Amino acid sequence: MATVSATKTASTAKNKTAAVKVKAKPSQTTNTYIYKGVDRKGSKIQGEINGTSPAIVKALLIKQGINVKSVSKKSKPLFGTSGKAIKPADIAVFSRQMATMMKAGVPLVQAFDIVADGLENPNMKSLVLEIRDDVAAGGGFAASLRKHPRYFDDLFCNLVDAGEQSGALETMLDRIATYKEKTEALKAKIKKAMTYPIAVIVVAIVVTGILLVKVVPQFAATFASFGADLPAFTLFVLHLSDLAQQWWFLGMIGIGGSFYLFKEAKLRSKKFAYLVDRYVLKLPIIGKIVYLSIMARFARTLSTTFAAGVPLIDALTSVAGAAGNRIYSDAILKVREDVSTGIQLNAALRSGNLFPTLLVQMSAIGEESGALDEMLDKVAIYYEGEVDNMVDNLTSLLEPMIISVLGILVGGLMVAMYLPIFQIGAVI
Repeated sequence: MATVSATKTASTAKNKTAAVKVKAKPSQTTNTYIYKGVDRKGSKIQGEINGTSPAIVKALLIKQGINVKSVSKKSKPLFGTSGKAIKPADIAVFSRQMATMMKAGVPLVQAFDIVADGLENPNMKSLVLEIRDDVAAGGGFAASLRKHPRYFDDLFCNLVDAGEQSGALETMLDRIATYKEKTEALKAKIKKAMTYPIAVIVVAIVVTGILLVKVVPQFAATFASFGADLPAFTLFVLHLSDLAQQWWFLGMIGIGGSFYLFKEAKLRSKKFAYLVDRYVLKLPIIGKIVYLSIMARFARTLSTTFAAGVPLIDALTSVAGAAGNRIYSDAILKVREDVSTGIQLNAALRSGNLFPTLLVQMSAIGEESGALDEMLDKVAIYYEGEVDNMVDNLTSLLEPMIISVLGILVGGLMVAMYLPIFQIGAVI
């Protein structure tokens, strides 16, 4: 795909393009258009550009020195967008690649083209090209990112905005990339530890269901010919088998519906989400990992924003949004209120009784020495290491628990089926 315009053309047409955009009605939506034309050198050119109407797109291209031959609206795929969904890991890679391009002195618009060419995910590539079109049309980098809040949160956009305002965009992108990489690495570590036990338990439940529906009824027919009373444990398993045969479909719907309702209730009800977050912190082992993860995220996010030159009060607002736990989000907002009244950060953290002593002391040292961002970075590294150790210990502890669950589910069914046979053999 050809580049919509060169950097110099974009900067020259910035003010003129803004006038064209004002004429668009607020109710109009932005669409992607495919254009063909001839550039100033007489070479044929084609590509994609965003706009609210073909007329505005033509005017924009003409201002950029392109003799437009045709403009047509890009049709959407019948069954939605192709390719994989855009994940936070994709955003982290995008941040690192953009930081590398900017450090190498590549112009911003050209950097988008280079990054997009190397992306394998079509959806991520389309997102990058859409941002490129907005920037090439005269919009700011941060303003273009804010049009996609699903992928770029307020923290990301605010840091990019700070980089644009200070003229240190490449430095800011490097810090954003480091922050994203550390955050995603922490998430991946926790997910990796939980994937194995969850997968084994799910397989065990599926196998148990198959045994109850297909195998146990065969034993039930055999037991019916014995003409003797069956053990209570065997009767219990036979009743479970009858229920599984009659209601297995409704049971699956009920389990899926329960997960869906739980997720929706957590999103829609602040009180319910608050209770869930509170009880998660009280869970053995897992609650400790969640707590350490919150502390690591708090220190990492505050260090990144404060080092970027964001005022402490504004930085705490971004940190509260990235906490991932309602209890600590409210606590951080309370710290923000205290700091806004003139109280030092370490004193505000200490008064909440929710933050560890190490974080409070390191914050005090950082405030006294004028190196708060460096102290918080060290705290983040420490707690990230603690999370790694806890996750490794959790993996070791879960292995015997998984074996016990498998033994109870599968072994219990086998014992229940063979117990009557053993009793009859003893009588004989």
